[in-house]
Amino acid sequence: MSARSFSPRTVVVGGGIFGVSTALHLARSGAEVTLVTEAEPGSGASGRSLSWLNSSRTRSAEYHALRMAGIDRYRTLAARHPDADWLRFDGGLTWDADDAGNGIAEAYAYERRIAYDARLLQPEAVAAVTPGVDRRAITSPGAIFNPGEGWVDLPSLIDLLSREYLALGGRLATGVGPCRVDVAGGRATGVTTQGGERFPADVVLLATGPAVPAMVAELGTHIPDATPISLLVQTEPISHPLRAVLNTPRVAIRRTPTGALVLDSAWSEEEVSMRPDGSYEVRDSTVAGLLREASAVLEGSPRLLLASCGVGPKPIPRDGEPVFGPLDGVPGCYVAFSHSGATLGLIAGELLAEEMTSRALHPMLARFRPGRFASAPHG
Repeated sequence: MSARSFSPRTVVVGGGIFGVSTALHLARSGAEVTLVTEAEPGSGASGRSLSWLNSSRTRSAEYHALRMAGIDRYRTLAARHPDADWLRFDGGLTWDADDAGNGIAEAYAYERRIAYDARLLQPEAVAAVTPGVDRRAITSPGAIFNPGEGWVDLPSLIDLLSREYLALGGRLATGVGPCRVDVAGGRATGVTTQGGERFPADVVLLATGPAVPAMVAELGTHIPDATPISLLVQTEPISHPLRAVLNTPRVAIRRTPTGALVLDSAWSEEEVSMRPDGSYEVRDSTVAGLLREASAVLEGSPRLLLASCGVGPKPIPRDGEPVFGPLDGVPGCYVAFSHSGATLGLIAGELLAEEMTSRALHPMLARFRPGRFASAPHG
């Protein structure tokens, strides 16, 4: 059998963007696929993501290239769905605090060196380029506008991809609870749910977001984890001219298909605490502060009303770079674990599905293999 004709039974565990995207690409290739989800598709980290499509600021050349490929796939998708209200490329606007840590000038110079589309704007010039921002909130070093950036509503995208997946004959098992990988003869042979249901497979992908490190630890593989608790606040819909994604010192903001805004920040996440029963406590003062910070950077200082909060773990590998591909110690088992779920969702699914069906490793994922942690000390 040639590598090109390999058509494995595959089980994809996880209903976020990585799992659904990979399952769809596998189904498109003709593979026999079962997508297994703990709850419902899009109900985990993908459902509470700011979902900013970008490759701004500084990162490794390989990571930048992968992110740019990810954005390219979204542009292809946008061309297929020109009227989609869940995928927009209206740019991104970023500024830093006006203190010694302000790195806007250096970031702009770097982005220009790598030909990342960027404009350095003084506060008074922002309104003519991208509307809806209060110029008084922009610090004196100015802001970077990246016109090629955008956002995606991941639940809407997951729904679109899931419908195509099912139409192609893919199987979907939802609400099965946690799973474990079955190993026999040293290789992955499927997964078994907590309730005892078994899904046999030749190839398994673990795309369970923040649960990935613990799941692979059971298989003897260490992936250093820096997963924090995320908080995404959504407002009631408002009429406002903002179009770009904003990344500011105290709040990040994007629109939604309904005209609402979603907000997050590092400081608000740090104020979320965990109760003894494992649930999360979000203080009213934290939410009010986030709404206040968002209003302060928007033109007209609009009154923002809370619609909902999403809270839970946000998957982040400790070294900040994605983890994609096969586990060295467990043939047949692959992983997808990254903070950049939105930007990388389509391209990661495409390349992982290609690897799982061709049994050949794609060079764009070479830097991001789980085996890079093999010699790192645990802890």
